[in-house]
Amino acid sequence: MTRHSLTMRPALLGLALCAAGAGAAELPDTRAGAVSRLSTLSLEELGDIEVSSVSKRPERLADAPAAIYVITREDMRHAGVTTVPEALRLAPNLQVARTSASSYAISARGFNGSSANKLLVLIDGRTVYSPLNSGVFWDVQDVLLEDIDRIEVVSGPGGTLWGANAVNGVINILTRSAKDAASTTASMRAGSHEHGGSVRHGWRIGEDTAVRLYAKALHQDATERADGSALPDAWHRQQAGFRADWGAGTDSATVQGDIYSAHSGLSGGGDVKLSGGNLLLRWNREFGGGSGLQLQAYCDRTRRRQIATLLGFKEDLDTCDADFQHRIALPDEHDVVWGGGWREQRDETSGNALFGFRPPKRALRYVNLFVQDTRPLTPELKLTAGAKLERNTYTAIEFQPSLRLAWKPGEQHLVWAAVSRAVRTPSRVDRDFDVFVNLNFGNPGSPYNARLLGGSHFVSERLTAYEIGYRGQPSAQLSYSVNAFYNRYDRLRSIEREGANFVIGNAVEGHSRGIEAWGTYRFDETWRVTAGFTRLFQSWQFAPGSTDPGQPGTGGNDPKYQAMLRATLELPHDVSIDAGLRGVGALPDPAVPAYLSLDARVAWMVNRNLELSVSGFNLLDRRHPEFGPPASRSEIPRSALVRLVWRY
Repeated sequence: MTRHSLTMRPALLGLALCAAGAGAAELPDTRAGAVSRLSTLSLEELGDIEVSSVSKRPERLADAPAAIYVITREDMRHAGVTTVPEALRLAPNLQVARTSASSYAISARGFNGSSANKLLVLIDGRTVYSPLNSGVFWDVQDVLLEDIDRIEVVSGPGGTLWGANAVNGVINILTRSAKDAASTTASMRAGSHEHGGSVRHGWRIGEDTAVRLYAKALHQDATERADGSALPDAWHRQQAGFRADWGAGTDSATVQGDIYSAHSGLSGGGDVKLSGGNLLLRWNREFGGGSGLQLQAYCDRTRRRQIATLLGFKEDLDTCDADFQHRIALPDEHDVVWGGGWREQRDETSGNALFGFRPPKRALRYVNLFVQDTRPLTPELKLTAGAKLERNTYTAIEFQPSLRLAWKPGEQHLVWAAVSRAVRTPSRVDRDFDVFVNLNFGNPGSPYNARLLGGSHFVSERLTAYEIGYRGQPSAQLSYSVNAFYNRYDRLRSIEREGANFVIGNAVEGHSRGIEAWGTYRFDETWRVTAGFTRLFQSWQFAPGSTDPGQPGTGGNDPKYQAMLRATLELPHDVSIDAGLRGVGALPDPAVPAYLSLDARVAWMVNRNLELSVSGFNLLDRRHPEFGPPASRSEIPRSALVRLVWRY
């Protein structure tokens, strides 16, 4: 097996089906017509934003013992972004690379790829990874950005609370209650490479109930190769949905759902057609004294039709999930969160003569039980201990424990440390894959002369993580966070020789280490600057006895460093200027050069109901690559966008 042919591994193992792929950020709703901007909040108030991704209970961002960054709705508005993946670029602790008009490679702390499989993504409590490859199809996931309350981005393992695949991080997208969006908003945008629009209407039904409806559409133009030739990957998407919230006394409930359809071309020829929908129900009861109960259930349906010569396939996926969570305040200041859940994913996936899954139908079931206890050891020191037991179809029971220590030497300072274990359970690719490969892939016309099969004994990939961090606000103008980590991995995916063929095994091991830092400086009420930086080191080797003929690796392609700098300036006459500079280091394999990107936005509040903005993206070059092999990758172009937002 030649080294050149091994460059196919990330595509094949990551389910090269991902090559096919993946709301306007508008004015926030306000009372009395006044524009309420998070950019005018003090740093103390920003630190008081409540987050729930670290402990599965509300806590101040300033007190959360983890590497967590919060993207607010106002951050997205000021950046001028139009999709969730572009909004995620605002988090300095994520790696985000665009791979086509509709698809992205997104990860935390390494392992990035178009099918990155160690990052858990939730949308209002729905876990949205695919059982085919444990990754996220970003062309399927979309939210009306104007309805998002915040996006909590946790880098580091979260398996104790969130379960399998929360290995290197968790993205938790949370939308606002319908009670907070009881108005009408319409948006139109047109640009050099995209156009679209959205409308949303919300209303109250009595004092306790509110409903909102929305619809949106998006068109992204096709991208180009380095030589200027067009790729046939233009993307069209339509989506509509609703949310209803009811709350009276100690009880509250939410019902929400979405439907969508999309179509895009494939860079290698062919196209992809997508459709689906979801429905979620959630009920909460507060018992007082810090205790409460939450019950949640949802169903999700996805239909994907990928028409392609080599990796064409059809997928019908149905997911049903139910869980409960109980928070109890016990004597001696114990704050206990415990719960459990059940999940079933049924898919029918058919391929072609060269590619498929055996069997084509599979039902994967997951049952879990978790508990986490937080208690103070001293007035300044808190200990959080937790564990999750999760049973899955492939490997039976997995154990994921964690231990966190938080020390507050002062009200505006937090030092924390953690040790955790997390696992990525097998996907359909790991166990059921069946694809013909060409061992002389560099020679055109040579036959497909071997098979790559899923490993019948493939077990969960495993991480043991050690983290330490500091979050502080030494003055009213400055706040920052610095985090360091050492991750030890074993049983990572490999390709093992078995006779004339190859099977997917668990023979790669190694470690990664790095540092993440970000901070905000507020010069005055009108001018704010945010900066971020990450540095990553990785080392991999084969476990003894491996027959993998390639080089040890993880299937990911990661930069050693990333840096970002954003500035927001509020000017007289309701004008604001925003600019963001992003630098990303080179990728090793396939090689992608380092790049520097500048985005800018100018916005004018014409009146209290109407906003006009002009945005420019990737202003420093005509176009640049962000991911993929040179011969077929997309070049991300310079673009401009005009947006008009009206609210009433």
